[in-house]
Amino acid sequence: MSDIPTFRYELLWGERVVRSVANLTRADARDFFELAARTPIRTNVTPYGLDDAPQALEDLRHGRFEGAAVIDLAASA
Repeated sequence: MSDIPTFRYELLWGERVVRSVANLTRADARDFFELAARTPIRTNVTPYGLDDAPQALEDLRHGRFEGAAVIDLAASA
């Protein structure tokens, strides 16, 4: 059996990461929030209940949503 070729994980899903910084000054925080207010952030989330997880996978396979599918446990209760 041949080896599975390696590649960078982020190339697989195109995921992005938001990280926080713990050591900053008040001025840094003000500058950050001023920049954040000018930066358009658009999120696309499609919620599914836990019982609908198989449908979420099917929708993912067929490109039926844009963005991320989220299993919402509160919606399952």
